[in-house]
Amino acid sequence: MSDDKQLKQTVLDELKWEPSVNSAHIGVTAKDGVVTLMGHVENYWEKSAAEKAVRRVKDVKAVAEELEVRLPFSVKHGDEEIASSAVNRLKWDGSVPKDAVKVSVEKGWVTLTGEVDWHYQQDAATDDVRGLWGVVGVSNQITIKPKPDTSKIRENILVALDRSWFDPATINVSAQGGKVTLTGKVESWYERDEAGSAAWAAPGTTSVVNNLAIV
Repeated sequence: MSDDKQLKQTVLDELKWEPSVNSAHIGVTAKDGVVTLMGHVENYWEKSAAEKAVRRVKDVKAVAEELEVRLPFSVKHGDEEIASSAVNRLKWDGSVPKDAVKVSVEKGWVTLTGEVDWHYQQDAATDDVRGLWGVVGVSNQITIKPKPDTSKIRENILVALDRSWFDPATINVSAQGGKVTLTGKVESWYERDEAGSAAWAAPGTTSVVNNLAIV
């Protein structure tokens, strides 16, 4: 069996293994480590879960996600109802600063705007609305508040990476203002995500460009 066919089968097996994903309507292609997902799912949470499942598979270097969210006919939630539910969900999340995030909805697509102190608060806001019925997509346009002292961002990230068993020789970190860029090589999506999380955790980081290659 060729490497592409083997990877395709492994991805299909992983999608079937993931309990939050109904793989019956998901198609997969694989070429040179790049996996494409096609077909449809019933909600945006399942769409995100399918992508995460694929990224867990060894030898997957990139994911092209073309899944469509097709809501069941029994689900009838208008934009106003979705927006109201999103606002309430955010209000009850202690990790999201009160009144920091604004919500708009158009044809089931949720757009989040506002300003927060940390990246984990951006992610928390997305997680809050991702699982709401009727949501077909989420655009997170929340920004990070700039901090006055950004001179030690690169140094702090390198120390954090070293603390997390990364080999400093394989990852290059550059910082301009609050914008951090990661280049180099890692062995898995997990390592790539972990390095990105370390960069986001540095005080003063306002954006991260993760160009780490998986080898």
